[in-house]
Parts: sequence; structure tokens; C-alpha cells
Amino acid sequence: MRTGRQDGRKRRWRQHKIDRREELVDGTLAAVRARGSNAGMDEIAAEIGVSKTVLYRYFSDKNDLVHATMQRFIETTLMPRVYGAISLDADEYQLVRSALAEYVGTVDEDPEVYRFIMGNGSADQSSLAEFEKLFAEVVAAVIIDRATEKGIQTEGAMLWSYVLVGGIQLATHWWTTNKTMSREQVIDYLTMMAWSAIDGMARANGSAEVFNAQPHVLPSPGANSAN
Repeated sequence: MRTGRQDGRKRRWRQHKIDRREELVDGTLAAVRARGSNAGMDEIAAEIGVSKTVLYRYFSDKNDLVHATMQRFIETTLMPRVYGAISLDADEYQLVRSALAEYVGTVDEDPEVYRFIMGNGSADQSSLAEFEKLFAEVVAAVIIDRATEKGIQTEGAMLWSYVLVGGIQLATHWWTTNKTMSREQVIDYLTMMAWSAIDGMARANGSAEVFNAQPHVLPSPGANSAN
């Protein structure tokens, strides 16, 4: 019986630690939004209203805190917006543009958090890889679903998805530090590139053999525009 009570206390303590970590991560997000992406542990603790010792009780170091913050941001902010866009009852072009608009918009509207989770050490790379894998799997599922309806081959769907997700992520990251374009321009150009790739794959029926057998000559500007 004593063992049962001890096990119950251990479970409650573990849950308490999990809940407390989540509270501190939410506090960290608010602190970074208030104090900027370069906020240190002292500033984060002060903004949350705890001592730095409390942070180190639940996180081994700043990289651990950044790692947890990235996971929280992806799970509660970024992916729900992207999922919402991909789940729209819309044509394929609108799905592409909507998903890109949500991704770029999330980064643009929360720049300090984005810089905090993307620019602190290397411990957060596993979370980034997990996010890219999750995002690529979602994109692949949408491609396979829509392509199958149209009788298009989907053997390359996972590879295409990683190319799209990796390119979008890298391009958006570049834009956050090189704001030479407006948000709408970034969405326009990313949509142009992503849609052109998807359109090209569809025209080749998703087949590398069909694509390789096609002529590959760049068209003249305006050659395919509507009259």
C-alpha cells in the first residue's frame, strides 16, 4: 500500500514538472515578445517573475529552454495556422497560396520569437528537423490526395514535399534578415515558384520518364499568358 502511495506521489510530481515547464515556456514566449530575441536567462526570468534558479530547476540550460520554446511555438502557433490553410475546401492553387501566406505571416507577425528559436545555438536543430518532417508529411499527404484524384503518379511525392518545405523555410529565414521585399511580394514569389513546380509535375503526370522525354526550352515571356 505504501508503494502505491509513493507511486502516486511520483506521478503527481512528474505531472507537476510537466505543467510547470509548459507555464515557464509560455512565460518565455511572452518575455521574448516583450524584451526581444536577444533576451538572456536573467531577463526572461525577470519578465516571468521568477528567479533564474527556478528556470534552471526545470531546464538544464538556455538551449534546453530554446528547444522547448521552439516545440511550443510550432505546436501551438505555426502548425495550427498551416494546417488550417491546407485543410481549406479550395482548389489546388488557393491551397498553395494560403499555406504559404500563413507560414510567412506567422513568421512576420512574431519576428522576435522566430529569431529567438532560430538563432540560439544548435540544440534546437532536432526540433527544427522534427517540424520539417511533420510539415513535409502533411504536404505529401495533400499532394498524394489531390494527385490521386486526377490520376497523377505520386511516387516522388515525399521528395517533392521536402524540396518545397526546405526551400520555403530557408527562403523565409533569409527574408527575416533581408527585408528587401514586402510580405505580399514574398508570398507572390514563393507561390510563383511552388505552383510552377507543382504545375510542371502535373503536366508530366508525376512521371520522371515522361518529364525526361519532354522538350525543355524556356518559353518567351508572355508566351503562355491569356489573350
